Amino acid sequence: MKAIACVRTELADVELEAPVPAKRDVVVEVRAVSVNPVDTKVRRGHQSDDRRVLGWDAAGVVVGLGPEASSFAVGEEVWFAGAIGRAGTNAQRCAVAERIVARKPRTLDFAQAAALPLTTLTAYEAFFDRMRIGRGEASRGKTLLVVGGAGGVASIAIQLARVLTETTVIATAGREESRAWVKDMGAHHVVDHRSELRPQIEALGLKHVDYVLCTADTDPYFATLADLVAPQGFLCFIVAPTAPIEIGPLQRKSVTVAWELMFTRAIFETSDMGEQGRLLGEVAALVDAGRIRTTMTKRLAPITARTLREAHALIESGATVGKIVLEGW
Repeated sequence: MKAIACVRTELADVELEAPVPAKRDVVVEVRAVSVNPVDTKVRRGHQSDDRRVLGWDAAGVVVGLGPEASSFAVGEEVWFAGAIGRAGTNAQRCAVAERIVARKPRTLDFAQAAALPLTTLTAYEAFFDRMRIGRGEASRGKTLLVVGGAGGVASIAIQLARVLTETTVIATAGREESRAWVKDMGAHHVVDHRSELRPQIEALGLKHVDYVLCTADTDPYFATLADLVAPQGFLCFIVAPTAPIEIGPLQRKSVTVAWELMFTRAIFETSDMGEQGRLLGEVAALVDAGRIRTTMTKRLAPITARTLREAHALIESGATVGKIVLEGW
C-alpha cells in the first residue's frame, strides 16, 4: 500500500505491507487526513532511520475487522484520531482500536470530516473531563477564555462551548483574518493576544474568567493566565511547558490546573477508552443537525510526501487558520 513515512525528520513516499488488525481493531481505508501541530513535533523529533508513519486524524471506510471487533461493518464510513503509539493515518490503510472510532457525520465529505477528530477530542475532554464545565444552564453566568482562537483546537472548542454550554466565550486572535474567523466560530468577544490581556478583559467588565483553555504554547501565557483566572477557577493547557512554571501563587485562589492530551486514553488503554468513540458519535450527530461545522480551511491533493511537506510547513509558520486537510491517493 502507499504510505508516507518519516525517516530522520524527512517525509518520503513509500510502499508498505497493509496492516493486520489486532483482536478488536478495524482496518480503515483512509480517504482523507488532516495535519496537526503534533505531526510536525513528532516529525522533528524522529531522528531514527526507522520508517515511521505519522498522522492522527482521518476519515475513511472500514475494509477489515479483527476477530473480536463487533462495533462496525465493512463498508461503513468512519472517523477517528488514532493512537500515537501505533502507525498513523498517512497510509492507504490504517488499523485502529474500534473503541476510539465512530461513524462519520453523514453531511460532511471525507475531507471535511477528517479536519475534526483530534481537535474535537482535545477540546471536549478539556472542557468536560479536565475543567468539568457544566453543561447547558449549569454554566450560565460563567466565562471561558480560549487562547489561540483561530487554531484547530480552539476553532472547534469555541463551537462546542456555544452548543453545549451557556458560558460567555472570549477568544484571542491577532490578525484581522483570525479575528473574523473566531467571530464566525461563535466567540462572543475577541481580544488581541499580541497586547496585554488584562486591560482587554477588564474592558469587557470582568476582573477574572472562570475557565481558561490555552491552546498556544504554555510558557509565554502561564503567568498572565494565572492572574486572570478566577478564585476556584480552572486552567487547562495542551502544550507541555519547556521551563519550570510557578504554580504556588495559585494555591491562594484554590485554582485547578490541568493538562489535556487526547492520546492518554489510548496510550494507557484506560477503562474508559471507549468514551472517545462515544463522544465522536455525539459530535457527529451535532454536525448532522447543523449545530457544528467543519473547521477545514485548506484542502490539498493528493496525499503524497510533497503535499504533506507543504502542510507541515504551513503549520510550522504559526499563521494557519482552522485545519489543513489532504485527500485522495
